[in-house]
Amino acid sequence: MTGRTGTPGAAPHAGPAAPVAEVRDLRVVVDGRAIVDGVNLCARPGKVTALVGASGSGKTTTGLSLLGEYPSGAQVTGDIRVAADDLAGYIPQHPSAVLNPARRIAALLTDIARRQVRHLPRGQRRAAARDRVLRALAEAQLPDAETLLRRYPHQLSGGQQQRVVLAQALLLGARVIVADEPTTGQDALTKSRVVAQLAAVAARGIAVVLLSHDLDVVRALADEVIVMREGQAVESGPAERLWLSPRHEWTRQLLDEQPSFVGCATPAGAPVREAALRVRDLTARHRNGTRGTTVVLRAPELDLHPGESLAVVGRSGSGKTTLARCLAGLHREHDGETLLDGSPLPRSLRNRSRAQLAAVQYVFQDARAAFDEHRSVLGQVARTSVRLRTTDQRTAQTEALTALAGLGLPEGLARRRPAQLSGGELQRAALARALLARPRVLICDEITSGLDAVTRRGILDTLTTLLRDHEDLSLILITHDLDTAALAHHIAVLDAGEVVEQGPARQILTEPEHPFTLSLMATTTRPGAGWPP
Repeated sequence: MTGRTGTPGAAPHAGPAAPVAEVRDLRVVVDGRAIVDGVNLCARPGKVTALVGASGSGKTTTGLSLLGEYPSGAQVTGDIRVAADDLAGYIPQHPSAVLNPARRIAALLTDIARRQVRHLPRGQRRAAARDRVLRALAEAQLPDAETLLRRYPHQLSGGQQQRVVLAQALLLGARVIVADEPTTGQDALTKSRVVAQLAAVAARGIAVVLLSHDLDVVRALADEVIVMREGQAVESGPAERLWLSPRHEWTRQLLDEQPSFVGCATPAGAPVREAALRVRDLTARHRNGTRGTTVVLRAPELDLHPGESLAVVGRSGSGKTTLARCLAGLHREHDGETLLDGSPLPRSLRNRSRAQLAAVQYVFQDARAAFDEHRSVLGQVARTSVRLRTTDQRTAQTEALTALAGLGLPEGLARRRPAQLSGGELQRAALARALLARPRVLICDEITSGLDAVTRRGILDTLTTLLRDHEDLSLILITHDLDTAALAHHIAVLDAGEVVEQGPARQILTEPEHPFTLSLMATTTRPGAGWPP
């Protein structure tokens, strides 16, 4: 990869390199509301500029401005400059939205690599393109490339999809990369590698614009930090100064909202109720085209009791989401038995009754993909009550507004279409939609991974309150984050598709026995090196 790392002809002592991309006084108005107002950003070669703030603060809109992309119908003023001939790459928070579901990973990456080897003799192009693809996958921390290349995007975990998109950006040879929550939904081990990879990208002279709620990742990477709230930059400056001496109250609040192990346990002497959900001898498979199937998950035994929560933790690609999809009836390629209140649950969603559909609800990691972009969020949330509980339309809408407001989404936002909400706002709407079904088992797949610290704490507090106030509700938390897992009563640890350890949360977190669990514990607090303690 080649390109300028400064102003042509400038002397070595001439000061900072010329910006690769720059935003001046950006203002973006949608439906009369300024979602970004007066923001400035300067992306320099080899530097990481981080935008941090709550969900809906305008981080993604600001980042996408460097690619010339804005929400539909937006009125845009300001000055956006990208250096001539410089490419901008984008790693979205929801990677499935930019990966063609009908094409295998090999095709998605090879299409990019072919354009870069056209200068070679025809007989050398295929091998050269494949070499570029394999190198990009390795740089994006994706092992077992040969197997992964044969899969479709839906057969990958959210973390794997994210790294495939990173590989695409690396293949493009971008001079500036906008990374929108690049570590969302990834375990501590993988997160540390992504941090190292983005640091290596910057070390090559590529400008990185990091949009993130994860302050540990920002600490590890950022040279400059811009703190955003309600579309405005309330504070900006060198990262070290901002961490040590934050000037704005919102910045101090973000820094103070750090998670801690709080633990959750069943009271001593409490009666043990019959399990709401039982899993026995579950074996899940993925199809590999004409090559047959591959076993991706084995779960011999899992029990979930009413009023309790189970956290399923493990690395990206370990089988966490596949387990959740099996329980929800979204992955038919599996054997074994799943019992709800002692009765077998059909493997496929299509064969489940209305009551069974309502009883097991799934909140997806990629909330944007779970909403119809052409209908209002309120209408889609209310439809749950109509469809699964036969509630009349007026009552359903009232229930939906109440549920959304309880999760921090006022009516004005609820009546908008999904594209006009941030990822975090849509995640809260997805949770409200699932709760309106009044489920027995609520499956939450990395639902806090794309949220800032303040909003994440609010969502987790809501889930804790739900369990306390609804004794018949059970919760499954699919997570890479041990701080989130600490809220559960029990933890199951997955590695390479196997349940390697399970037990009470406090026991797993304080006295882990399996080497993989120990490695998770060792890396969960420090995703990168070199940031202030």
